[in-house]
Amino acid sequence: MSQGPRSGLAAVSSALLAMSRHLEVRDVLKTIVASARELLDAQYAALGVPDDHGGFAQFVVDGVSDDQWKAIGPLPRQHGILAAMLQDAKPQRLADVRTDPRFEGWPSAHPDLADFLGLPIRDGDEVIGALFLANKNCPKPEGTCGFTADDEELLSILAQHAAIALTNARLYERSRELTIAEERSRLAHELHDAVSQKLFSLRLTAQAATALVDRDPSRAKGELQQVAALAAEAADELRAAVVELRPAALDEDGLVATLRTQVHVLDRAHTARVTFTAHGVRVLPAAQEEALLRVAQEALHNALRHSGADRVDVTLARRGGGAVLRVTDDGGGFDPRAIRRAGRHLGLVSMRDRASGVGGTLTVESAPGKGTTIEMEVPGG
Repeated sequence: MSQGPRSGLAAVSSALLAMSRHLEVRDVLKTIVASARELLDAQYAALGVPDDHGGFAQFVVDGVSDDQWKAIGPLPRQHGILAAMLQDAKPQRLADVRTDPRFEGWPSAHPDLADFLGLPIRDGDEVIGALFLANKNCPKPEGTCGFTADDEELLSILAQHAAIALTNARLYERSRELTIAEERSRLAHELHDAVSQKLFSLRLTAQAATALVDRDPSRAKGELQQVAALAAEAADELRAAVVELRPAALDEDGLVATLRTQVHVLDRAHTARVTFTAHGVRVLPAAQEEALLRVAQEALHNALRHSGADRVDVTLARRGGGAVLRVTDDGGGFDPRAIRRAGRHLGLVSMRDRASGVGGTLTVESAPGKGTTIEMEVPGG
């Protein structure tokens, strides 16, 4: 390694730490590719995850602009050098990929590649991906490869850890899918209980009003006013449940826009004033953004349904390389010392689990009659 063992080890360590920070598969793939390209000082890097139909389920590149990537066209198929790496599971180090007999060309917008280094990413006997590097930034005498045996060894170490990071990310996504299914079941149950109770009360009150309308019109009027109030509460419950059940558009809109939309809907659905402000927030790793959104939803749920608050304020601000979420209400509050009972009732345990699961922290400030502030901080990526 041209930089020497010490600096090379530091670079590998930085790359492995970067991979371990992310839980989403897409984030892990991007980090692996960027780390490999920087580590071996190559012009281009790519990572392909094969599907079961001769193509790639995911293909991530680094060193190619978005416009150039769009111009290249559809994802590559498993042919030529790519197929050899996936089928033979052996490293490929070539002085010029274009002169290899397995080379089958590329689209017109594709960058021109010369020297090439590729390694499979393996989980046991299964090849779960292939990592490619091309055009090493160094002097290359005619007919020689810029990538060395040391580069191959270094990339092999990175590929082994990439397999662990990628496998962990896949397991995390599967567990999250189960969690989402459990949440939807919980919300459906909650919706059934809350709205059923309101509709049952509404029905009894309407029956009472019907019985009183002839003999006691004044009381009947009071009962009908109660019917209207119960109907409004049932509508609020339905609107709030729809907000929670609707998939968050994090991928399309981002965390700030998604939170702003949900707060706007809740402000219209409830009598309490609900506001949202954001200050200089950067894009965060996907897992952290989802955790922040879910904690915000849980805190808003508590404030609007249990605290009796007249006002709830949500703020999201940049803090260092990460962000801090704060949900504050002026409701009844509670005694934090009774944390076991309050924690179960208000979902504080699950909120803390969400925060710690993405390397963040959660703090709760509250007192009877003094409102509640829930703050979650994440480190960023």
